[in-house]
Amino acid sequence: MTDYVSDAPPGGSGPSRYPPTSHWVGWIAFAGVLMLILGTLHALQGLVAIFKDEYFLVSPSGLAVKLDFTAWGVVALITGIIIAVAGLCVMGGQLWARIVGVIVASLSLIGNFAILAAYPLWSIIMIAMDIVIIMALTVHGRDIRPDA
Repeated sequence: MTDYVSDAPPGGSGPSRYPPTSHWVGWIAFAGVLMLILGTLHALQGLVAIFKDEYFLVSPSGLAVKLDFTAWGVVALITGIIIAVAGLCVMGGQLWARIVGVIVASLSLIGNFAILAAYPLWSIIMIAMDIVIIMALTVHGRDIRPDA
């Protein structure tokens, strides 16, 4: 049997309609905020790659995967927008947003590893954020459902 939190006024009696919230709800909200930040950072990184590719420490031939910085910048910009929108929807309790968040954060992790030589500190920070997002979205994501 599920325990429910009373929504009655103090000292009064009334129905108990809401299940108690889990402490993991905070982690999922944190993942949503991190997704907004990560999406913004990806978008900024993409814009830099599109408009000022000499900013990076190595040439495209020095990367683990040989690719043009402009093409990679467009991909980073689009990925950033997707992550930011999914982050907003994660905070709204949408299941699809958690799934998209895990998939895109996984791709972001792999992509940042591939360009690690171009800007190492930036890539390491992005990889760490991806890991925290994946952990927060997969451990107890069901605790933030809007219908719970």
